[in-house]
Amino acid sequence: MSLRVAFQMDPMETVDIDADSTFRIALEAQDRGHRLFYYTPEQLAYAGGRVTARGHEMDLRRVKGDHVDLGPETEIDLKDWDVVWLRQDPPFDMGYITTTHLLDLLKSSSLVVNDPFWVRNYPEKLLVLRFPDLIPPTTIARTLPYLREFKDAHGDIIVKPLYGNGGAGVFRLGPHDQNLTSLHEFFVSVSREPLIAQKFLPSVVDGDKRIILVDGEPVGAINRLPQSGEVRSNMHVGGQATKATLTDREKEICSAIGPTLSRNGQIFVGIDVIGGYLTEINVTSPTGIQELERFDGTNAAALIWDAIEERLA
Repeated sequence: MSLRVAFQMDPMETVDIDADSTFRIALEAQDRGHRLFYYTPEQLAYAGGRVTARGHEMDLRRVKGDHVDLGPETEIDLKDWDVVWLRQDPPFDMGYITTTHLLDLLKSSSLVVNDPFWVRNYPEKLLVLRFPDLIPPTTIARTLPYLREFKDAHGDIIVKPLYGNGGAGVFRLGPHDQNLTSLHEFFVSVSREPLIAQKFLPSVVDGDKRIILVDGEPVGAINRLPQSGEVRSNMHVGGQATKATLTDREKEICSAIGPTLSRNGQIFVGIDVIGGYLTEINVTSPTGIQELERFDGTNAAALIWDAIEERLA
């Protein structure tokens, strides 16, 4: 099966070819004989009933500093392409949401991965609320009294932007910390969005596990260890990826959420688990497959394409 595959993503020219999941997915597609096209979200447009994009056909290779050849810029009608990947990084803002609405118009002609309707309705930190038995004590609020009540109840908490990513804006407020009011004042001055607060999980020092699910099934995991003196384990802020296996509790979590993800077209998902608690379900632009492949030899990109090709068949 030779497919025409379009990638909506951040600039391909600047990706880290040893870490970027989109690069690995695209390289696997190329190795299978699929035709590749790349465009950035700013080049997506709608006119006259057509969803179009201006970008480039591309050829990839795993050579640092020389990993992509781009063809001349051209405009394509995305309905003519078999698969469209929604792979730009957050922030999950109105620009991001707008692209999901436009890509949603392609459902009768193309397979959009992950399904944009459910990407829009499954923000990373909100989808977990559908599984209250799996998550740590959590509150989502914008006003200070709710946040103060939560801190009084749990003492040691994490506070972060509801639609943040990559570990940005994550704060730990310990039992004797008196900065909640100041932190709240800062957040509400720069954003109209609510905050999310969760009970601090001391086991984060042992790592924040990223589990990769393909079409609802777990295929492997990596552990992300925070740097000394940090509570954030995101690799964007210096977290170190290490080899990991799934515990019985983590398999239970995957079994609970997997059918929902598969049923709603979330083919490539990365969930975060700390100390047996589900903290995030990442559907917008999950990462971790290259690290998984290095540690375990698990080619998650191949499994992702197997799932896509099966759906198309």
